[in-house]
Parts: sequence; structure tokens; C-alpha cells
Amino acid sequence: MDRTRVVIATGLAGLLVAGVIVVSLVFGSGNDQTAEPTVPPAPLRTGPVALVPVPAPNAGSADCTTLVQKLPATLQSGSTTLTKAALAEPAPPASAAWTDQRSDPVVLRCGLDKPAELTSTTQNLRAIDGVAWLPLDSETATTWYLADRPVYVALTIPRGAGTGPLQDISSLIGKTLPKKPL
Repeated sequence: MDRTRVVIATGLAGLLVAGVIVVSLVFGSGNDQTAEPTVPPAPLRTGPVALVPVPAPNAGSADCTTLVQKLPATLQSGSTTLTKAALAEPAPPASAAWTDQRSDPVVLRCGLDKPAELTSTTQNLRAIDGVAWLPLDSETATTWYLADRPVYVALTIPRGAGTGPLQDISSLIGKTLPKKPL
């Protein structure tokens, strides 16, 4: 009889192990790791881009008119193509914006007043494709002020957008606006 009890006990133990395995496969172990939540893409920003008006006394100049007419329809920002966007009315004169509809736009404004930070002793000018710029950083973007042309242009590029827009616009300005001494 002892042999029968051992066989029955072994069989019951085997069934118990099999049952636990089946239950854990069906219902999980209770220690399952939940997947990290994925961040959904930013919602599309549709419609015209609204720009805050800023003083631009030379926006109507021939230099600004020529520059704005020659602005490209697209700019490269890393692997993303930014498309020139319509501006909300009232649109500031001699301004443009490019966007991928998910990120803050790249904004160009022509004919601005000379920035106070741009003086004859300014040390942090950067030359991009032969064009001198004064970069001014904020928490969310860098605004690049054109320093060596007959009109002042501001190009605001959001953080993370890369240098493509600055290179594209610098190349255009180098071909479009005459250089002037600093």
C-alpha cells in the first residue's frame, strides 16, 4: 500500500505543478512588468501661424522685399522638412514662418530695429556661410540677429530644431543682401 500512496502523491504533485503553470500562463504571474507608456505625438497645429507684432521700421525696405520674395518654401531641420506657413492676420510685414505642424515654428522677421546687444564691441558674433549673426538664447529658442547687412533680420529657431534653418537662410542672405561693415 505504501507504493500506491507514493504514486498517488507523486501524481497529485505533478498535477499541482501543471495547474500552477497553466494558471500563470492564463492569468499572469502578478509580477508582470507594464510597458512604459509611450508619449503620443504632439497634436497637429493647423491653421495660420500667429506672430506677435514687433517694431520693424524697415520692413518695407527694398532689401526686406527682395529677401522675403526669395525665401524658400521649405527648410531642413534635421530629418524633418519644415514648410512655409501662412501667417495669421494681421501678419507683421516682412515676416515668415516654417513649421512641421508639431513643433514651434522657425520665424524670420526683416527690417527690425538694431538689437541693443549688437555694439561695436560685441564679441560673440558667429559667421555662417560668410554671414555674421548675433545669437541670443532663451529657454525655448535662439534668436539669431543679422549683423553685417543693410537691414536687421531676426531668425528665431526653437531648441532642438538643429542648424539647418540657419544654414539655409544664411546661404540665401549671402546671395541676396550686400555685406556692410560691422
